[in-house]
Amino acid sequence: MRRFEGKVALVTAAAQGIGRAVVRRIVAEGGAVVVTDLRQDAVAALAGELGADQAIGIKVDVTSRADIDAAVTAAVGRFGRLDLVVNNAGGCIVTSMPEETSAEDWHRQLDFTLISAARCIQAAIPHLVRTRGNVVTISSVNGISAFGNVEYAAAKAGQIAMSQNYAARYGPLGVRFNVVAPGTVRTPNWDSQPGALEQLTSMYPLGRVGEPEDIAAAVAFLGSDDAAWITGHTLPVEGGVLTGPSPIDLRPPDTLHRRSIRPSADPRTRNRVIP
Repeated sequence: MRRFEGKVALVTAAAQGIGRAVVRRIVAEGGAVVVTDLRQDAVAALAGELGADQAIGIKVDVTSRADIDAAVTAAVGRFGRLDLVVNNAGGCIVTSMPEETSAEDWHRQLDFTLISAARCIQAAIPHLVRTRGNVVTISSVNGISAFGNVEYAAAKAGQIAMSQNYAARYGPLGVRFNVVAPGTVRTPNWDSQPGALEQLTSMYPLGRVGEPEDIAAAVAFLGSDDAAWITGHTLPVEGGVLTGPSPIDLRPPDTLHRRSIRPSADPRTRNRVIP
């Protein structure tokens, strides 16, 4: 597929993990990409690998509006247009108990994860109106359901609400806003926690954690014309974790009902449900 032929995307936090996979997917489908990250050497290396006709690498701190403005200007200056912004930057940077989190840490978490995405949208929106482009923001299942990390979850939920409101506001101008909400994804962020991904696997009905390419595929769909009539939507890409707890009995369904009610010799408890 060449769904991004002639299109230009800007991806934040693109040096590794999900962002890197998104960049590769867009380029593979014919698009050009502005690769941004705090790590200048990493974005330069990735852009160099992809080729000057397909990518440029720019160091960007998403907490700096000046950095974001410069990246958007570079995108339009180099490629002549901007069609897609992928807000991938953000993460859980507050680890205190929520009852003890300071106002400063709340602001720091929101600035890094929620307000950074707003900055990118503000900088890009004039160009997206011209191209009738779109924004895909990487949120999390934490923004949909209670998986802990209260401050991070609030920031991720804010991304969803913000995207819905932008979708309503800019829909009449042809600009779309959608969200991808990943579950646990195998990225370098987990490298310092040996065995954690294996433990988390048991939460997922599909029997594995996600890979960056799983998220990139969803971004490519929502960011392309295949999703031309989809806006204000949140697409969970999460291996089924939002369906509820994984079943503890995996025998065929037709045998489960025979187990759920066990006859008892005692008439007072004859129909007691046995878990």
